[in-house]
Amino acid sequence: MLDIAEELNRWVEQGRDFAVATVVAVSGSAPRLPGAALAVDADGTAIGSVSGGCVEGAVYELCRQALEDGGTVLERFGYSDEDAFAVGLTCGGVIEVLVTPVRAADPARPALAALLTAAAHGRAAAVAR
Repeated sequence: MLDIAEELNRWVEQGRDFAVATVVAVSGSAPRLPGAALAVDADGTAIGSVSGGCVEGAVYELCRQALEDGGTVLERFGYSDEDAFAVGLTCGGVIEVLVTPVRAADPARPALAALLTAAAHGRAAAVAR
């Protein structure tokens, strides 16, 4: 998420609602490592990447759904012969993506803002979800 921290920090300062999808686990060959993130705001603007393109569309829709219903979801994307035409990773690996909505009225928003400010300025920061 460090690669989008600066932009996410701006979104927080602007009071935008958004959802963040973060790669939380990888097995086998995968295009991005844990920590890679994609965020989508309420207007549909997207930043970042969780897979370099393979599953971005599906993850984008998960973010939109999280913004709509307020739910957090953990989704697994991979490839198998049975799923050859489904959304998945063509590289043969598996990624797990956690999608979390972040609303302006969320009580945890100030803590997230402090973490994003630190990350955007190259300082150490961590968040457990």
